[in-house]
Amino acid sequence: MPPCAAEGRNCMLKQLYTLLGEYRRDALLAPFLIFGEVLMELFIPYVMAGLIDQGVLGGGGISYTVKMGGLMILMALAALIFGALAGRLASRACTGLAANLRISLFDRVMDFSFSNVDHFSSASLITRLTSDVTNVQNAFLMILRMGLRAPILLAGAASMAVLISRRLSLIFLAALPILAAAIITMMKNGYPRFQQMLRRVDAMNASVQENLTGIRVVKAYVREEHETEKFTENAEALRKAQFFAERLILLTLPILQLTISGCIVAVVWFGGNLVIAGGLELGQLSAFLSYVSQILMSLMFLSMIFLLCVLSRASVTRIQEVLAETPSIQDILGPSSELTDGSIEFIDASFSYGGPGDNLTLEHISLSIRSGEMIGIIGGTGSAKSTLVQLIPRLYDLSDGQLLVGGRPVQEYSLDALRKGISMVLQKNTLFSGTIRENLLWGNPSATQQELENACRAAQAKEFIDALPDGLETHVEQGGANFSGGQKQRLCIARALLNRPKIMILDDSTSAVDTATDARIREGLRRELHGTTVLLIAQRIGSLRGADRIIVMENGMISGIGTHEELLASNPIYREIAESQQKGGMAT
Repeated sequence: MPPCAAEGRNCMLKQLYTLLGEYRRDALLAPFLIFGEVLMELFIPYVMAGLIDQGVLGGGGISYTVKMGGLMILMALAALIFGALAGRLASRACTGLAANLRISLFDRVMDFSFSNVDHFSSASLITRLTSDVTNVQNAFLMILRMGLRAPILLAGAASMAVLISRRLSLIFLAALPILAAAIITMMKNGYPRFQQMLRRVDAMNASVQENLTGIRVVKAYVREEHETEKFTENAEALRKAQFFAERLILLTLPILQLTISGCIVAVVWFGGNLVIAGGLELGQLSAFLSYVSQILMSLMFLSMIFLLCVLSRASVTRIQEVLAETPSIQDILGPSSELTDGSIEFIDASFSYGGPGDNLTLEHISLSIRSGEMIGIIGGTGSAKSTLVQLIPRLYDLSDGQLLVGGRPVQEYSLDALRKGISMVLQKNTLFSGTIRENLLWGNPSATQQELENACRAAQAKEFIDALPDGLETHVEQGGANFSGGQKQRLCIARALLNRPKIMILDDSTSAVDTATDARIREGLRRELHGTTVLLIAQRIGSLRGADRIIVMENGMISGIGTHEELLASNPIYREIAESQQKGGMAT
């Protein structure tokens, strides 16, 4: 969906109408059925008045009573049928809107680059996909069912009440300013309060997500009580925000109810006196009270509609922020060539996470890597090793300079073509719910059994997979919780190998395995990735010794490039790392 943030509220409405899609007919038909239902409900009290005044009290006889009673039954049945059909159509339309809205939001999030995801917290995105969409769904259902019904019923009942008795109708005219003031106050002050409440929901969801993700760390450090206190603070802040928002409702609704109840008491009092004085028939008073009840219900429904509109307005704004977010990395239009080779060249490249004017994470990087080379990358924490390699598949875009892959600027490839030619294994790569086989096939959906076994063998995963009762069909829990860190890393490496990429990026992806397994994995990579450019980020010198060249990073710049022996002789940073690891027994 094209962004249209500049158009404001009209754009939001256009987007919601577009998202109705195949459910537009239901949304358009429902009001017509509701109109028919309201007409029946308006005429029933009028017929009842005639039944009482002419049939029961006026001597109209049993035939007139039966005829009017039968007409009332038919009108009630018609109202029931119209209402049931309208409810069915409205329910289909609002659930369809919610489904399409969630799909559109999820699709938009899938188009986001890392910088776009950084702009929204994951907890906030979850809230927008769930709670905010539910708020919009509920408001749309209420508007569709009651947005037409309540005003028509209010106007119709008021008109019929005026026809019966103008004098009694003046009571409602006097109460109208009070009712209008209460509703306007609720609409005006409710929006910022509900916005604040939704921000608190985001904060609480973030706390829940963080603790569930890191539950093992929480327990390992015995921080349950501390995290419970933090969650309690967030829950209390949400409670206060909810109370602050709902306090407006708690004050407004009693005012509406008190005003309307006062109107009913006044109608009964003055209407009863009119009946006694002969100025009004008993049936007319009964019909008038029915219309008073309809007016009461209409006003209550209108207040609920206004309330939900206020709440949904805050939710619609938050949803529209996601839909209007333009991916910072734009894909090219039309066909794009695949990577012809794995050559990589940085030309005076700089990058900043914060955009222009912010501190540079990478500064003036110039680097040329030949296709088929194995390049090791090492450096201290914060040296921007991961940032450097994340630029290659365009997870981020350079702030300045140029990046060539396969001899062409990365912007000339479609994201699909570029990323299919690059496999990336992170230190904390993710496994998804399903089986081991299903996770591995992410790398190559058409991979044969033999290819799966070869990839697992090269990644040193085959041995522990074969030891599992179900082998490749073993179920993987969410996030791979039923596997160790080293097992997850090896499965992720096998998945990447199946892609047969032109460029393979391993970002500290063997940190959780022992040195012997690490060495066998490197040997397997050389065997399986003949002709593939391999970028290997590691903290252990021993993991990089077999690389064609090693890059030493420091403070976002390249401190040195060379073989293990060359860097030991010429680069003090590399030499210091090697010596410290040798003393600690890590350099093997």
